[in-house]
Amino acid sequence: MEKGKENYGLNENLDRGLKDRHIQLIGLGGAIGVGLFLGSATAIEAAGPAVLLAYAAAGIVIYFIMRAMGEVLIEYPVSGAFSAHAAKFQGPLMGYLTGWSYWFMWIGTGMAEITAIGIYMHHWFPDLPQWLTALGALLFMTAVNFIAVSAYGEFEFWFALIKIVTIVLMIIGCIGIIVFGVGNNGIPTGIANLWTHGGFMPNGIHGVLLAMVMVMYSYLGIEIVGVTAGEAHDPRKTLAAAIDKVFWRILLFYVLSLAVIMCIYPWDQIGDIGSPFVLVFNKLGIGFAADFINFVVITSALSSCNSGLFSTGRMLYNLSLQKKAPAFLAKVNKNHVPKRGILISSCVLLIGVLLNYIAPSRIFIYITSVASFGAMWTWVVILISQLCYRKTLSPEQVIKLHYKMPLSPYTNYLSLLFIAGVVIASALDEKTQIALFIFPVWLIILIVIYYAAGMNKKSA
Repeated sequence: MEKGKENYGLNENLDRGLKDRHIQLIGLGGAIGVGLFLGSATAIEAAGPAVLLAYAAAGIVIYFIMRAMGEVLIEYPVSGAFSAHAAKFQGPLMGYLTGWSYWFMWIGTGMAEITAIGIYMHHWFPDLPQWLTALGALLFMTAVNFIAVSAYGEFEFWFALIKIVTIVLMIIGCIGIIVFGVGNNGIPTGIANLWTHGGFMPNGIHGVLLAMVMVMYSYLGIEIVGVTAGEAHDPRKTLAAAIDKVFWRILLFYVLSLAVIMCIYPWDQIGDIGSPFVLVFNKLGIGFAADFINFVVITSALSSCNSGLFSTGRMLYNLSLQKKAPAFLAKVNKNHVPKRGILISSCVLLIGVLLNYIAPSRIFIYITSVASFGAMWTWVVILISQLCYRKTLSPEQVIKLHYKMPLSPYTNYLSLLFIAGVVIASALDEKTQIALFIFPVWLIILIVIYYAAGMNKKSA
């Protein structure tokens, strides 16, 4: 551990209180949020059953990204993760841009999560203002993030476990309906719905491309495992184990869950018949299904928002140690929690509350498209950092690596090409085009600040 700190010139003062089970569930909880429960309906509407191909293809690319991150992270386990790695292997400017862009990404994601909470609270309180619920959720998650990291890990562990168990039960229930006709008068539904309503790819490849931005957003947050590195009890063991399970989790929680839902309900009706999760449990005779799933979805959004505040606090802390953020953000409280970074992020998230007040009906798609670009920037940097890291090693050192990126550099190039395709696809839909303008402007602002503040002259 000390070796990694010396190489970065950092003096981290975080508590390594996150155990293996915490990190396993934090990584999964960060990735399974409103992208699956709320955003997937938008993706299905665009691509039809072929959205499964989009989720599977994106899942494979995400797996390669995680392996690329893991190769470097196992050798240099610091809280800044890919930001610190970018600074070391690509230069201080890239580390700065990546750290602040990741912060920006999670701010956008946090806004999406509190928006989803506002939407789903209408199930119980239809007259409750959406912005008021969003504010309450934000204040609650901020308070949670001020506690010791071990307590945060426990909180996130149980939050994530609730939604994981729910998805597994839903998949099992769907299989019972598909194969045995459980809850459907004993008549198996089969899988014909996957191709009998306009075909498997009813909107052609164009529809799949339109869905890809939302699909990629669904995977946003999966790289949070890297941010936990500075507080992992045994980084080499726990981080590798968490990353190894990523691909199978993607298949189970995204591809399989959506596949069984579209087997039971025609894809072109899912957006109109309400939550497919509620409908599945209703079919199984669970009378309180709507209330239960609503609770799970709200819990899911709170969990993802919780992970966002955790990530932004740690990223601002690491940027401060790199002298790429105000020095006061490098302070931690008595529990070794970077409280100031968390508080700053929470204050910025108040913009999300304001947006829910101004334009509650359109805010989700706008925020998610911008956040997706922040995630894709991070993933590109991860892939390139691993390539740069490999160039510093001799063939003998590559052989001795504890955790290798499979088939590098070819899988790096394939993943980079895929991400470039998603960026191009975002230009096809007017709802996601906004990100093509906002994110480049964000980068330009960062670069101007970098040189104006003389950060290029400071040592990281």
